[in-house]
Amino acid sequence: MAEISFPLPDLGEGLIEATVLEWLVSAGDQVERNQPLVEVETTKSAVELPSPQAGKVVRVYGEPGDKINVGEPLIIFEVPDDTAGIVGTVPAEAAPKRRVRLSAVPDED
Repeated sequence: MAEISFPLPDLGEGLIEATVLEWLVSAGDQVERNQPLVEVETTKSAVELPSPQAGKVVRVYGEPGDKINVGEPLIIFEVPDDTAGIVGTVPAEAAPKRRVRLSAVPDED
């Protein structure tokens, strides 16, 4: 078995973070591909993020109200070795261990 991380994807329009509204799964749950994992809110809208693959949830990052930056891990899955390489996931050991805040860079005129 392999552990992989699913990071917060780029939700578009230059958004750099999202707020966790509600986890729809928890550690120990078995999930299917496209099953809703978490509801997050950006400055534009609230969206449910689907699972990129089937697997067992090992860990979720963030509690309701926490902000997560694009690219930071949202969830760690345990998957069979032959499925560890799904687009949008990274090996769990490669996932950032601490949260890094990004700041907006002002536009230059």
